[in-house]
Amino acid sequence: MIAAVVTVAAVAGGGVAVTGLAQPESKGSAKQQTGLPTATAPIEQGDLVSSTSVDGTLGYSRESKLNAGAAGTLTWIAGGGSNVRRDGRLYAVDGKDVRLMYGTEPMYRVLKSGDEGTDVRQLKANLKALGYGDGLADDEKFTPGTTDAVKRWQKAHDLTRSGQVGPEQIAFATGPVRVQSADAAVGDRAAPGQKIMTTTSADRVVQLQLKVSDAALAKDGAKVRVELPDGTSTSGTVSSVGATAKAGDDPNDKTPRIAVTVTFDDPGKVKGIDKSPATVKLSGETRKNVMSVPVGALLALDDGSFGVQVVENGRAREVKVELGMFAQGRVEISGAGLRSGLRVGVPST
Repeated sequence: MIAAVVTVAAVAGGGVAVTGLAQPESKGSAKQQTGLPTATAPIEQGDLVSSTSVDGTLGYSRESKLNAGAAGTLTWIAGGGSNVRRDGRLYAVDGKDVRLMYGTEPMYRVLKSGDEGTDVRQLKANLKALGYGDGLADDEKFTPGTTDAVKRWQKAHDLTRSGQVGPEQIAFATGPVRVQSADAAVGDRAAPGQKIMTTTSADRVVQLQLKVSDAALAKDGAKVRVELPDGTSTSGTVSSVGATAKAGDDPNDKTPRIAVTVTFDDPGKVKGIDKSPATVKLSGETRKNVMSVPVGALLALDDGSFGVQVVENGRAREVKVELGMFAQGRVEISGAGLRSGLRVGVPST
């Protein structure tokens, strides 16, 4: 015999929490008079995907600071929001431009003939990419050929053709940068190591704080859907997941969270103001070709198990079920005599 209608909620990871029991309907109700529920829904067969939607912030990746490489008066600086590519101007000291080149190691010394190191390899790769050193070897040696290539680059920018280059002429970053903010102003005195600007990559990302209980949904490389501020949606990929949990920024909610970054599969199509809200839909486990019913169709039986009320040929019967994954407002079920298309009782709307 049916004990009561169950009110349940899906829990991350596929669990279930019983949150309350509905009161039996009065004896005069239509259900009591006919033995049939007032509303039904079909058992559906297909794929069931667990997911959750998380609010995030549209921004840019790899925030970092850019420090001055020489002493003097700041005479020009790229404005906030500017995008700077290889060989582009970042700032100028005493009228001399400092230009961007790509590399992972910072520019910390004057590079000249005879030097060796990762920074030399980076310099040579940039000179080749810019067309000044087509014959340069991909190695870490500053050769006479490297000197000639540097001189050609210096001539193109009306610099003294010294054949050596230092932090007063170039700065390394991992790729194109976007100037997030200028931290100094024209006319300021600059000194080596002094912060000049804050930069990010030019690629748009969504950054979010995910509850630790939902962490399994955000694995590196996982595919997601992102709803953008203009109401459109696009696909993305989880590119990084924090290794350390910390309390959320909301003073009223200290639930432990981890930082997650999502990159876009087609970043060129992403529009929106920096720091504007975006919603990320994370998909977790997928159950293939299973039967499912609306969560509200579940019944608590007298023996503590669960069941559904099957309606067929004008009659209703109770069927005990085994529960599987909860997702999308539905629950996976299995049980004797169940098949796709059978209708089960659900709460009336």
